[in-house]
Amino acid sequence: MIKKINNEIFYSNQKLPIIKKKQIDFLIKKALKNKSQKSRLCTHKNEKDKLHEMFVVHTKDYSVRPHYHLNKSESLYVLHGSANLLIFNNSGKITKKIQLGTLNSGKTVYYRIQQKVIHSLEIKSRYLVFHEVTIGPFKKKYTVYKNLKA
Repeated sequence: MIKKINNEIFYSNQKLPIIKKKQIDFLIKKALKNKSQKSRLCTHKNEKDKLHEMFVVHTKDYSVRPHYHLNKSESLYVLHGSANLLIFNNSGKITKKIQLGTLNSGKTVYYRIQQKVIHSLEIKSRYLVFHEVTIGPFKKKYTVYKNLKA
């Protein structure tokens, strides 16, 4: 069972959240239809939880603005598609570009990024499906967006 928060955010309301192809296909359809070109299914109870686990879809048309987190690290595991992880220095220069892809692609499948590291994703495939883990509670004020060109 899925609880809709808005057109982009959904929560599993199962005691034992289980994700199958059906749920991923649901997220892909939603992302492709959304003006924002993204969707996510959260398996944590709510935004106040101490651990946040999400299955996320970003389409090729979605722009991940360069940003960093003041108080937390995050990890990402690629389930479908490909992207570039871009790391920036404080001057806005790209210092690292890491190709991400699925296990069979031969590319990087997982990363964990520490707090205060400016980063972005450049989606290369029609859509990117990934599992993201970070700490909660979620508060927008702890994510800082930078006006940089990816």
